[in-house]
Amino acid sequence: MTTIRTRFAPSPTGYLHVGGARTALFSWLYARRHGGAFVLRIEDTDLERSTEEAVNAILEGMTWLGLEYEEGPFYQTHRFERYNEVIDELLAGGHAYRCNCSKERLDTLRAEAEKSGGMRGYDGHCRDKFVNPDEPHVVRFRNPEIGVVVFDDQVHGKVVVNNSELDDLIIRRTDGAPTYNLTVVVDDHDMGITHVIRGDDHKRNASRQINIFKALGWDIPRYAHVALIMGDDGAKLSKRHGAVSVMQYKEDGFLPEALLNYLVRLGWSHGDQEIFSVDELIQLFDIEDVNKAASTFNTEKLLWLNQHYIKAGDPAHLAHLLSYHMGKLEIDPSQGPDLVEVVKAQQERARTLVEMAEISAFFYRDFEAFDEDAAKKHLRPVAREPLERMRTALESQADWSPEALHQLVMDVSAAMDLKMGKVAQPLRVAVVGRAASPGIDITLSLVGQAACLRRIDQALDYISKREANA
Repeated sequence: MTTIRTRFAPSPTGYLHVGGARTALFSWLYARRHGGAFVLRIEDTDLERSTEEAVNAILEGMTWLGLEYEEGPFYQTHRFERYNEVIDELLAGGHAYRCNCSKERLDTLRAEAEKSGGMRGYDGHCRDKFVNPDEPHVVRFRNPEIGVVVFDDQVHGKVVVNNSELDDLIIRRTDGAPTYNLTVVVDDHDMGITHVIRGDDHKRNASRQINIFKALGWDIPRYAHVALIMGDDGAKLSKRHGAVSVMQYKEDGFLPEALLNYLVRLGWSHGDQEIFSVDELIQLFDIEDVNKAASTFNTEKLLWLNQHYIKAGDPAHLAHLLSYHMGKLEIDPSQGPDLVEVVKAQQERARTLVEMAEISAFFYRDFEAFDEDAAKKHLRPVAREPLERMRTALESQADWSPEALHQLVMDVSAAMDLKMGKVAQPLRVAVVGRAASPGIDITLSLVGQAACLRRIDQALDYISKREANA
């Protein structure tokens, strides 16, 4: 049996888009399921728009998502000699020809084709004309004029395109640079690609590329064209729908495993199952099960998945990812409680790692001010004595474990004949700055003795000023 080889071939003209990431994921999963190889190719022949920054963004996005490739990255700009060798072969075999039509003539042809609703933009004017190789010219592929291109798309089924609808596309520009449809064919052949999985905006290119494969006598890969991802308003997903760059989702606090799980479900399903591990996806995914229809990106659904992965995640893994977001808040997690323990305390309370970092900042640094509503409700004069009693008890407390601190709050409450909430909630606002936090015992334990005492003093000062202004 032939070893299955897939590829992801982005153009480095911007960030790694979620649509591209889904294509990469589908290709990666298909290769993994069948014990094949996944190849990364950088299609950087657009020299004006391709940038090193964009290449790095693609590589960074692939690494963050865990989409490891067996071969590559290969760069098309390193292969111009090979492309020109193939173009010369096509010229020698009569499958390509030189064209020196003026820009004005081509513009006129294009305008006439658009006006008439025709598909062909070029009329073959130079097909049988001698063009001096030394004068400025392009090279065009001599597309068959009769017959049809037929291929079995793994997503869409049988596809039939009349050759009469395909014009003689340019395969080498005037400046000597090869064009997309030629370079893709050469690369897919040379790299042994057996299955090409890509967006269905390339479906028309498949018929052009198949004719080039045939002209060269090369094996044709299987094609699978997946539908585009749409925004929730029915328009093609774009920046105005929110984050579309893979790395922006990292910045926004999403887990790579949550984004992968969400992307694979945009067009593919396995019964009613929503949550998949990577191992399950490798076992279950098949490109032929991908839907023909476009999928709609729903950020709320992604947030739901992300929250699931945070709740179910390994605290050590989450702490590793969370440390980046703590750093963005200018917090050094090594200067404070164990970040793994902080994650355990907050896993049920955050939908993103950004949220988790923000609600965990108080563990590592004092807050600037009390939440106004929480302070008005809980830091009233009636809370002075419970806070003073708690401060005295905490100052002399030697055992700073959550269990011992919980018992201490219960003892102070009982001694004052108060319900525990009447003591714990003012204490929470004093130590946290707001009315919400993990359990008071965990909160006190992680904040630490010195910070707790300092913040209770701040709360007592707040109450004093409130009394003075009453």
